[in-house]
Amino acid sequence: MCSLEKRGNIFILTLTGPGEHRLNPTLLDAISAALSRVRAESSMSSALITTAEGKFFSNGYDLAWASASGGVFLDRVKLMSSKLRSLVADLLSLPMPTIAAISGHCSAAAAILALSHDYVLMRNDRGFIYMSELDIGLKIPDWFVALIRSKIGAPRSQRELMLRAAKLTAHDALNWGIIDSAHDSTEETVRAAIRLGEELVGRKWDGHVYAQIRMRMLADVFDKIGCDESVGEVSHTRSRL
Repeated sequence: MCSLEKRGNIFILTLTGPGEHRLNPTLLDAISAALSRVRAESSMSSALITTAEGKFFSNGYDLAWASASGGVFLDRVKLMSSKLRSLVADLLSLPMPTIAAISGHCSAAAAILALSHDYVLMRNDRGFIYMSELDIGLKIPDWFVALIRSKIGAPRSQRELMLRAAKLTAHDALNWGIIDSAHDSTEETVRAAIRLGEELVGRKWDGHVYAQIRMRMLADVFDKIGCDESVGEVSHTRSRL
């Protein structure tokens, strides 16, 4: 599911294995447990890097798992939504800078997870970031929109991501101001994330002050993250989020 490594004051959370790292309750719980460890073991000045093994950073919600449940499909979608919202709220309140090192394809709910980090670095030689909801006929939840607006300032870039459902390579995403930097491989992306983490840790900021400032900056996200009004519109025929 995931592993957590500590290098000095830098934590590296890795989604492990060669699969799509679909965001089902098991994986979401594993990530949440890792964040609890990070919170408990952090020093005054720490940083978190999140990355993944294989060709996928994550391919979004595990709707195949939800569909396999027959009559409780909607309950399973609600469960994934609830767990993701709790995870993102925990990430946004984490008392340290956070860095996503996108190592491959990053779709829909996984793109939201990545954008929930303070910095987003991305592999340039393979993979794309993609909000697939328009292509599969699903509304984007209000809290997704609030997060995207808070992270991506230019309306044209928001349109590219949400109203064109563009599959953006790292080069494209950098040009649109969606990510912070692009790198030649997964290894280079992670190394760049570590260098950035070391730079931020070196500032010796008070992590709790950092978290309070971030939470005030993202107040609109916190106002909307308590519910997901789009969950009831998901149907069995929509197989990917």
